[in-house]
Amino acid sequence: MPSATVEDYMKTIYGLQQRDPRRLVPMGDLASAMGVAPGTATSMIKTLSASSLVNYEPRGGVRLTHSGEQLALHVLRRHRLVELFLVKVLGLDWSQVHEEADQLEHAISDTVLERIDELLDRPSVDPHGDPIPTPMGRVDLRPLQSLSQCAPGDTGRIARVTDQDAKFLRFVDRHGLTPGVVVSIDRRDELADAVTVHPEGGDAVTIGTAAAKKILVASA
Repeated sequence: MPSATVEDYMKTIYGLQQRDPRRLVPMGDLASAMGVAPGTATSMIKTLSASSLVNYEPRGGVRLTHSGEQLALHVLRRHRLVELFLVKVLGLDWSQVHEEADQLEHAISDTVLERIDELLDRPSVDPHGDPIPTPMGRVDLRPLQSLSQCAPGDTGRIARVTDQDAKFLRFVDRHGLTPGVVVSIDRRDELADAVTVHPEGGDAVTIGTAAAKKILVASA
């Protein structure tokens, strides 16, 4: 069974790859995301490359192999199911569960995970709207766009909140910008670099473009 460190690297590389699937993940980005020195990240990547979990180009970066991607998706499945379990069953706030799941995801057996999946009625997304990979390693990546890409008059249903920071999650929760909520775009202020969003049944709120990029919507 892979170590927790290996699993964390797999999950982190997968997340960084999703930003731009066409390019290799720069080693500097990986080291920063893992919170380690560049030399430490490089040493680990060489080990993972020897295990055929990544393809590593010293001057280019790193990319998961098929085996590495399947391992990453298995870890993400555990992480996201645990997050949902903590919210739905134990009653934790969605802003608290990311770090808790980071610890628990390495300790849960496949047997326990299957029971959690069954208890939650085979969910497809976690509390933040992130897709939960299937046991076969498939992910439903629906076409989504961020609030920052929407034009005034556009309407959509919030599908994902991509920032797991507890302070940001409390902010969007306070303003009713959570997954499942239908929102409309009132206006965009290019000078102020902000978007005014009106959640259904709530009050309009103006948020910066940087925050709007982290809230993804699907067609309502």
